[in-house]
Amino acid sequence: MLKQRVITALILLAVIIGVLALGGTTAWGVLMLPVMALAIHEWTRLLGRQASPALPISLAVAIAYGAWRSDATPAPEWLVPVLGIGVLAWIFVAFRSVFRVRPSCSSPWLAAFSMLLLWVSLFELRNLGAGVLISAMAIVWLADIGAYFSGRAFGRRKLAPRVSPGKTWEGVAGGAVLCIGTALVVARAGAGAAEGSLPLFSTVVAQHLGLIGMAIVLMLLVLLSVMGDLYESLLKRHAGVKDSGTCLPGHGGMFDRIDALVPTMPLCLLIWLLMVH
Repeated sequence: MLKQRVITALILLAVIIGVLALGGTTAWGVLMLPVMALAIHEWTRLLGRQASPALPISLAVAIAYGAWRSDATPAPEWLVPVLGIGVLAWIFVAFRSVFRVRPSCSSPWLAAFSMLLLWVSLFELRNLGAGVLISAMAIVWLADIGAYFSGRAFGRRKLAPRVSPGKTWEGVAGGAVLCIGTALVVARAGAGAAEGSLPLFSTVVAQHLGLIGMAIVLMLLVLLSVMGDLYESLLKRHAGVKDSGTCLPGHGGMFDRIDALVPTMPLCLLIWLLMVH
């Protein structure tokens, strides 16, 4: 199992790095299309639903959006309210589901809309620069790494034992500390960097909102990433399965790998657009 996980992770990493290094926003958007489609399919199956027009319609909208946004112009202004509505809708359904310990919405359209917003967010973050995209996604990765190690070392108080028994409040705190601490170090280092250096999400937030504002934003993103993981865990528990799918050997399904990105990346893009525009 470990060998499979490592091989799969290395292949995925090589593909992502290759596309980011050699391709532009369009190539990245094309790469993310099957990711979105697989995740919608897996999410819909966890809800007990099979075929739905939500999947092909979402793909068609994403392809049309990518073709329309093929240049490097700023994101359209109407994207701000759409992102806000999408994030709030996901928060309402996910938090209500986790607190009630059962899914509060079984519509495949929520899965399609949420994943479409994730695709759009990843597309637009890449349009802002590879550094912005990677640094935004790194918030989730650092939060997960910090939560894993601090949870194993200090975890005592269960976060949501009826949903995911392994998660603890100490793990959440450790993830937040690692994420915010790393961002503070990077922001301090970036303060002395030359103008025109590679922009990063956390450093730009710090420039607009200050270090305290940056810490608050990152804390909110960490909490949403944890809730994204909890929500998917709830769906899997309700469906009686261990993984959302089998498309990634050693890792499970695509939804398993991007569940924390679903709420966090649209919020990252929303925050960026509100700051910069």
